[in-house]
Amino acid sequence: MKLYSHPMAPNAVRTLVFLAEKGIEVPIEPVDLMAAETRSPAFLKKNSLGEIPVLELDDGTLITESVAICRYFEEAHPEPSLMGATPVEAAQVEMWSRRMEQQILGPIAQVGLHTHEFFADKVEQLPAYAETQVRLMAKKWAWLDAELSDGRTFVCNDRFCIADITGMAALHICDFFGHPVPGDLPNVKRWETAMRARPSWKR
Repeated sequence: MKLYSHPMAPNAVRTLVFLAEKGIEVPIEPVDLMAAETRSPAFLKKNSLGEIPVLELDDGTLITESVAICRYFEEAHPEPSLMGATPVEAAQVEMWSRRMEQQILGPIAQVGLHTHEFFADKVEQLPAYAETQVRLMAKKWAWLDAELSDGRTFVCNDRFCIADITGMAALHICDFFGHPVPGDLPNVKRWETAMRARPSWKR
């Protein structure tokens, strides 16, 4: 198998961190985003949306979408569990994964989508909308700070899981676009420090 990926693309980051946390090594096929390799006819045959990551199995099966790829590896390699080992855990992890995707990753991703030249041919870019998302980010970080006010380090049941990995992808985007986590949120900063200290951060 091989994983078509790029070390800084947020969705690719999710799968790369997930694999690192699992201790799974998969051959990586680098994709040059700035050279528009994802728009090439050859790549579009693998993912018609022209996006990474893409997992290609030995039998030619193609799996796209980062969480779907993570689900494949969770099922193939259950330990350590990053998506919940029981029905209740799985539901709670899914709940927090959705929260981190929609409330934390979503706004900063929209900033990139509406301001970076790479996405100019994918959406009608609205820089003014990006500005609203920058303001929204501050509110969402404050929300997460309140959620973590019980002292836990990780977002779901104080156990590291894919919800934290989604947050790590958001941190990568924040770094790229120069929008750091506000310094007056001690609980979020505790979580951020823990995420950046994990070996998988440097994968």
